[in-house]
Amino acid sequence: MKSVKFFFASLAVAAFVSASASAEDGKKANNLKVNTSKSELTWNGKKVTGEHTGTIALKEGTITMDGAKLTGGKFVADLNSITCTDLTDKEYNGKLIGHLKSEDFFSVAKHPTATFVVTKATPKAAGVYDVTGDLTIKGITKPVTFPVTVKSTAAGAEATGKLVVDRSKYDIKYNSKSFFENLGDKMINDDFTIDVKLVAGK
Repeated sequence: MKSVKFFFASLAVAAFVSASASAEDGKKANNLKVNTSKSELTWNGKKVTGEHTGTIALKEGTITMDGAKLTGGKFVADLNSITCTDLTDKEYNGKLIGHLKSEDFFSVAKHPTATFVVTKATPKAAGVYDVTGDLTIKGITKPVTFPVTVKSTAAGAEATGKLVVDRSKYDIKYNSKSFFENLGDKMINDDFTIDVKLVAGK
């Protein structure tokens, strides 16, 4: 009799564990679609004589959550959409955007998008992560790490962070001290930043 009771007790425990595991699995790999109209990429580049800032539209993206935990994600930036928001002179603004899209910088005709794919998200505090991923610009892929804050919302999740990009690693040589000497006040910093705001829903 004890053997029979033990057998049924074991079955009950196994069933409970299986159900719990299934419930947990149901929470995993929840891919939330980025709302491109509500999300923002804001760039800033500095040079000896000043700086410029602007926006880049998102083409698509996902945030992958396991419950309230960030586990992955991806976003694709549309480089044809790049703008400059600090120059009010229309002609000068147009020249800058044309230059940024040229072979001197992002070669947009050949490489119209830039992509970031999360490879690791390390929790640092509640809702805060060190996110490592592969950033591809001009067909060149390099790993980068930056801090990201993730907030769960009724609709899904929001992720914000500041990405620092070393353009010299992506064959963007124009007026870079990494490739040219004696640039003087024509030198443009290798590092530029992208403030990332992703709004994603179920």
